[in-house]
Amino acid sequence: MRTAYRCRAYPDATQQAMLNRTFGCVRVVWNTILATRQERYATKCQGTSYGQASVALTAMKKDPQRAWLNEVSSVPLQQALRHQPQAFAAFFANRARYPRFKSRQGRQAAAYTRSAFTLHDGQLRLAKTPGLLAFVWSWPGIDVAGLDPTTVVVAKEPDGRWYVTFAVDASAPAPAPGTGQAAGVDLGITSFAVTSNGQRIANPRHLERRARNLARYQRRLARCQKGSANRAKARAKVARAHRKVRDARRDFLHKTTTRLVRGHDLIAIEDLNVAGMVRNHRLARAISDCGWGEFRRQLQYKCQRAGRQLVVIDRWYPSTKKCSACEFLLAELSLSTRTWRCPSCRLLHDRDLNAAKNILAAGLAAARGFPGDACGADVRHLEIPPVQSAVKQEPQLARAGIPVPQDGE
Repeated sequence: MRTAYRCRAYPDATQQAMLNRTFGCVRVVWNTILATRQERYATKCQGTSYGQASVALTAMKKDPQRAWLNEVSSVPLQQALRHQPQAFAAFFANRARYPRFKSRQGRQAAAYTRSAFTLHDGQLRLAKTPGLLAFVWSWPGIDVAGLDPTTVVVAKEPDGRWYVTFAVDASAPAPAPGTGQAAGVDLGITSFAVTSNGQRIANPRHLERRARNLARYQRRLARCQKGSANRAKARAKVARAHRKVRDARRDFLHKTTTRLVRGHDLIAIEDLNVAGMVRNHRLARAISDCGWGEFRRQLQYKCQRAGRQLVVIDRWYPSTKKCSACEFLLAELSLSTRTWRCPSCRLLHDRDLNAAKNILAAGLAAARGFPGDACGADVRHLEIPPVQSAVKQEPQLARAGIPVPQDGE
C-alpha cells in the first residue's frame, strides 16, 4: 500500500533560491514537451513516448540558450516527463481535466526519487541543494528515522508556504474490529449529511463564512498594477484566505469520514453527479463548498484501509421519492418540499432521513453478508473484480401522488 506524509518545510534563503530555480526548470521542461506533444499530434496524428520526450530534453540541455537546465538536478526534470503521460492517461480515463501549461503564479513542485535525495536519522538532503532541508514531522506515532521513502516532493504553495511530501510503500494495516452497524448517508446542502439512524451533520459553510474577507482581498488585488510588488503581496493574501477555507474544509471532512468509518461496518452513499450539479449557477457555490467529491474519496480509501464495505447506490435510484416503510413511489417531489406524507401508509417523512433509510436498504440488499429486502440492482460495488448488477428486478409501481407539506406536524 502506498501512503504519503506531508509536512511543513522551512528552507533557508540559499535553499529557496535553488529550489525556485528547480521549479522554473521543471516548468520550462513541462511546457516545452507539452507544446511539442500537441504540435506532433496536430500535424502527424502521432503521440509522443517517454523516450522521444527524453531525447528532446537532452537536446534542450545542449542548447546554449538553455544551458541553465544543467544547473539543477536532472531527476525532477525526468520526473516531469514521466508525470505528463500519467496526466494524459488520467484525462482519457475521465479522472482529471486536460493537462495544462504550468504558470509561475500557481503551485510549484519538484519530485526527487531515491537517487536524488538522502534521508538519514530524520535529516533530509536534496541533490544540488546546499545543506539539510529543515521540516517539522507531524506524526508522533511514526518514527521518521525509520522511514524509507521512494519519492520526496518539495512544493511551494501560492501563499508562500513550503511543504515536503514523503511517499512510502507501507504494508496494509490490520482491519478494524467490527461494530455490527451499518449506515446510509444522504448528502445535502441544508445539512451536510443525514444518516439513516437520524444523525444530522451540520453544514459548516466554510466559504460562506469567509466570503466577505475573501472579497475584500480580491478587490485589493484587482486595484494593484500588474507586475508590481504590491500585487504580489495582495495575491499572497488572497491565496492565504483560500488556504484557510481549504484547510478548514479538509479538516471537517477528515473528522466526519473517520467517525463514520470507525462506527460502521458498512456505509452506503449515493453516486452523485457533482460535475453536472454545479452547472446550476444558483447552487454551484454551495455545492462546491460542501466538498462531496472529496468526502467520497476519503470514505473510499479509509474504508479500504479499515476493512469496511462502501456501497455506492446508482444515481438514478429514487431514494428521495420512495417511502422507506411501504415502498410507495411518488411521481413528483419538488426540491422545496422538506417533509411529505406517504399517500399509501400515511407515514410522515423527513425528506433527507427517508432518503438515508432507502440508501441503507439498497446497500444492505447488495452487500454480502448483510440481510436486506430492498432491490439491490441499482448499486455500484467498489470491489475488484466488480460485481455484476442484477438484470431483472421486481416492477415498482409509480402511482400518482403529490406530497403536501404538513406545517406543524
